[in-house]
Amino acid sequence: MSRQVQRYLDQIRAEFSGVDAGELADYIPELARVDPDRFGVTLSSSDGYIYESGDSAVEFTIQSISKPFTYALALDRSGPEAVDAKIGVEPSGEAFNEISVDRATKRPKNPMINAGAIAAVSLVPASSPDERFALIQDYYSAFAGRRLDIDADVYASEKATGDRNRAIAYMLASFGVLDDDPDDVLDVYFRQCSLKVTTTDLARMAATLARNGVNPLTGRRVTDAAVVRRTLSVMVTCGMYDAAGDWVSAVGMPAKSGVGGGILAVLPGQLGIGTYSPLLDAKGNSVRSVLLCRRLSEELGLHFLTVARDARATLRAIYQPCDGVRVYEAHGDLLFCGAEQVVRTVDRGCEDFVVGILDVSRADDVDEAAKVLLSGMSTALHDQGKAGFIVDPDRRVIGDGSEFEQVRYRTVEDAVDAATAFIRGQRSGR
Repeated sequence: MSRQVQRYLDQIRAEFSGVDAGELADYIPELARVDPDRFGVTLSSSDGYIYESGDSAVEFTIQSISKPFTYALALDRSGPEAVDAKIGVEPSGEAFNEISVDRATKRPKNPMINAGAIAAVSLVPASSPDERFALIQDYYSAFAGRRLDIDADVYASEKATGDRNRAIAYMLASFGVLDDDPDDVLDVYFRQCSLKVTTTDLARMAATLARNGVNPLTGRRVTDAAVVRRTLSVMVTCGMYDAAGDWVSAVGMPAKSGVGGGILAVLPGQLGIGTYSPLLDAKGNSVRSVLLCRRLSEELGLHFLTVARDARATLRAIYQPCDGVRVYEAHGDLLFCGAEQVVRTVDRGCEDFVVGILDVSRADDVDEAAKVLLSGMSTALHDQGKAGFIVDPDRRVIGDGSEFEQVRYRTVEDAVDAATAFIRGQRSGR
């Protein structure tokens, strides 16, 4: 049944794959050499289940998507008071590489622009640049669930062309924001931006933030909930550069983009998204990735204000009223993320029953994406030699005129009677 989600993801990626607007990030020469046609996307559920489409295994450099993670590490290692003394949390309204600080405080305005990101690097306590980078590399790797390595060519290219960042670093040093040698801090910053990731790495990193700091793949707690809350808050207001307001209103997920072509987006408690397409718009965000994330949010109901009511605890009971029949009893709001976990739970257990019955009589709101997934459960089970029925007396899932009307029942008892008749018919060879 999870194949429904996979097909949808493949279709929506294919729809935008022909978009050729945007330009490569040529101010870093090595980034101008990448294939502009690459396009991949990965979704990770909060329990670690992965959907991948397109160039999801292609490695690219993390670039500015690194910024929230170094900020989180600085909060972890130096504490919020020390970090707040050096970095603000307000949107800048300026380009990400602007050579400026807040006029009143003389601090970088937030950690998602280059000035704030360079300051965050300096707030990771270490005795040497190599030790500092090792801490950052290990931290990112823990979020991704695998060892992340550096792209030496991109690192050399960034270092050779990083004069604007040098100007920012020396400006920060002049205002007392950097306590260490600016060139040493910059070297670590160039290295962190040059770490290689895939869209699957980004989705898992996002899912770790969605899980309040617990990696769903490894089960390891990477950071605590307070650090995640602070990090996601700044991502909401500042993560998409000058397009942050449009992103929040249209997509509604804490996110961070990078000039390497990636976008990482987080639906707290539920989902992580990683995308890659290197053609950028004028604000430095991936053109195809923005279109794709916007469509996902609209059609799957992923805006964080839409899912303010928790949709994780959608199954209140699973039981077998008789041999060969299993009932899955749902309650609360059924939105995309909750419905996806329901159909995957049914899919995992289908070897243990002949007929699966989904009871949505206690469900409250059911959004359109959830309706598509749940109504298709019968077809998906049929393809596996099973049968699927839905108890839906108020037509929350199966509307008037639906092609799935024949699997809809008003009570669990009616559905169980139909299930036992189906099993008897199978056993008698009819």
